[in-house]
Amino acid sequence: MRWSLAVLVSVVALGASSPAGAATCGAGGYSYAGLAAPTHAFGIGATVTPLAAFSISTGHVAGWVGVGGPGEGPNGTDEWIQVGYNAIGGIGGPNLYYEVTRAGGQPTYHQIAANLQIGQAKRVAVLEMHARQNWWRVWVNGRPVTAPINLPGSHDRWSPIATAESWDGGGGSVCNAFLYRFQRVSIAHAPGGSWAPLAHGTTIGTGSALVKRNPASSSFIAAQGAEAKRTLAAFTR
Repeated sequence: MRWSLAVLVSVVALGASSPAGAATCGAGGYSYAGLAAPTHAFGIGATVTPLAAFSISTGHVAGWVGVGGPGEGPNGTDEWIQVGYNAIGGIGGPNLYYEVTRAGGQPTYHQIAANLQIGQAKRVAVLEMHARQNWWRVWVNGRPVTAPINLPGSHDRWSPIATAESWDGGGGSVCNAFLYRFQRVSIAHAPGGSWAPLAHGTTIGTGSALVKRNPASSSFIAAQGAEAKRTLAAFTR
């Protein structure tokens, strides 16, 4: 569930909108709304909350934190790890999941919990392990939920991302709707921890997705879809 990092960190005019009912997704049918760290780090965490029911025509929506991406592994291979909420059209949700792509391999999806409540917050993180370069774990509410995961060549190479995401299923249809809150977005300045708020992050805004930031608390709300954007407009900073 990831697109080109170059697309993700493109800053777009957040005031732009499409005609009602004709929202345009980004490249490849993906749209994103979030923050990208300006420097390399050893992990990222955030408290993520799905704030409203999703509207999914086809494809999926997600709200996640992660590192890596297409072409960011050894010798230009795809490699990443992410964790967060998602919902897939016709299957239910929101679900708590993590996804791993090892260098040269295919993405593998792992469900942690299914059909959770709208409004339920989870603290999620990916973190490189102390004294074990290139080995990572996924964390939920302060506890590891995976065994150590080896991602070759990842040590001190990746800039973390916290973002909401929609994919239209590849058919060029109307973008799916979502509304997520990300609170206390933090990055790890050393393997195993040394957490600090994500400061000076680059706003991610592609397609029809919007971001409303609160820099003072390293938090933001991400929205896509007419109803979600109306709700977003009602939130104060």
